[in-house]
Parts: sequence; structure tokens; C-alpha cells
Amino acid sequence: MPDQQQILRLAAEDLGGERGGEPVFSGLSFTLAGGEALTVTGPNGAGKSTLLRVLCGLLPLASGRVHLTGGGEEWPDVAAACHYLGHRNAMKAALSVVENLVFWQDFLGGAHLSPREALEMVGLEPIGHLPFGYLSTGQRRRAAIARLLVSYRPVWLLDEPTSGLDKASESQFAELMGVHLEDGGIIVAATHLPLGLERARELRMGDGAPA
Repeated sequence: MPDQQQILRLAAEDLGGERGGEPVFSGLSFTLAGGEALTVTGPNGAGKSTLLRVLCGLLPLASGRVHLTGGGEEWPDVAAACHYLGHRNAMKAALSVVENLVFWQDFLGGAHLSPREALEMVGLEPIGHLPFGYLSTGQRRRAAIARLLVSYRPVWLLDEPTSGLDKASESQFAELMGVHLEDGGIIVAATHLPLGLERARELRMGDGAPA
């Protein structure tokens, strides 16, 4: 985890993003310190997903600047410091749930919880041996959330993270996000639904751009 003597800060300055060569948003600025969360809301096509992909480095910036301070040599920038959870769960259907998590822990490094411990946190430990492709939609999303727990990253970038979850699982995930923030982490979450994050700030994007 980051040195608690250094406060982690994520700053976005006058950001612009494009999709398919067309501008989607511009002029976005915000700053988040460790322990803070930002929910990104707005209609479909407003650029919420594009913003998250720009922040984590999957898409280039059209304009502006993103920088992270307080992460030291271990987390020099947002790309190094973040977990990105997109619409897809990033799991191999033929591998078991545990095998998927072992892969991601080995790939990402920074071991945090064991795969079994992470699955217990999301209520899936009894079915960790099953192929990921056998799981229901909600179970797949919970397994993807477990991926956030097997390797530590201080910044969580979440795109509709509660999609497919029932109310009990939504509450469970809200608790996990709360613990991450208490540990000095940062969360930026694009969502249409309340996430149960107390004191989260909101960034409202767009006014109905086409999807």
C-alpha cells in the first residue's frame, strides 16, 4: 500500500476525450485525494466509459492532463496505480474462477488477498472450482470484483460495477469500496445506479449524446 505519510492525489486538468475520432467531452477537471470517491453520471453516450479509459491509459487524451502524486516509485502514474473494471469481466470462460484469479494475481503482482480469501469476500468461495463460463451473470460480476482484491492497486476505476448484481451483492460491494477508501484508496465510478458511497462527489456528464 502507499506510504501513509504521503497523501495520494489524482488530478485531471481540462480533459478532452474522443471516440472514433469524434469529440465526446472536453474541459473536465477534478482532483481526488486518498479516501475520496467520485461517481460519474449522465446519459448513455455522454462519455462516462471514455473518461475511465482515458484515465487508465487505454485511450489517448484528446486534450488536458492526468497526473498522480504521492504514489512514489511504486505508483508513478495512474496506469500503474489503477484497477480498471469495465463492462467485460476480463475472465477466461474455460478456466475455473480460482485459476482466473491466480492468473491475474501473477500478472499484476502486488499480492493482497489470496484467491480463496477474495472469493470469500464476495460470497463465491464454495464455487471457486467451477469454470467461469458456468457462472450466472451476477456471479461473474462478483468474480470480477474479486479480481480487485487479489492484487493491490490504490486507484479503482469502475464502469457500471454493480451491473447484474442483486441488492445483497450491491451492499456487499459498497462495504468493500468503503474499506478501500478507509485504507486511503481512490475510486472513480461511472454508474447509473446509487453505489452506497457516503460523501462521494458527483460529476455529471453530457446532455444526451448518441450512444
